[in-house]
Amino acid sequence: MTANDELAIRMRRAAFNRALAEADLAAIGPTLAPDAVLVAGTDSALITGRKAQLLAWKREFSARERSIYTRTPETIQLSPIEPIAFEHGSWSGVAASDGTPQASGSYTAKWRQIGPDWMIEAELYLTLA
Repeated sequence: MTANDELAIRMRRAAFNRALAEADLAAIGPTLAPDAVLVAGTDSALITGRKAQLLAWKREFSARERSIYTRTPETIQLSPIEPIAFEHGSWSGVAASDGTPQASGSYTAKWRQIGPDWMIEAELYLTLA
């Protein structure tokens, strides 16, 4: 694993954030591994699989009071023995209509390199505000 791998993960995260802001489901799908797991920050809801996550985002994007979520990586730790990495950082959710803060916290994401691409295998969120 190299600095290029860290940059690739950071670029994938930035693209994922853009896709969330633009409600672009087609751009979200390729970033998620087929069996990706998400554990929500407040109620610890478990969303398992790419299809389930895309359905959840589709519902979120069509909500009357839609939120925009952003993940900001602070560290990327690459495994020296496997094509995997941990991303740690902070997340926030704001109202799409006016940018009013709604929630925020910390997160950890596990990435795996599948072929040439880094994909999210798991995300775990902690709501702090």
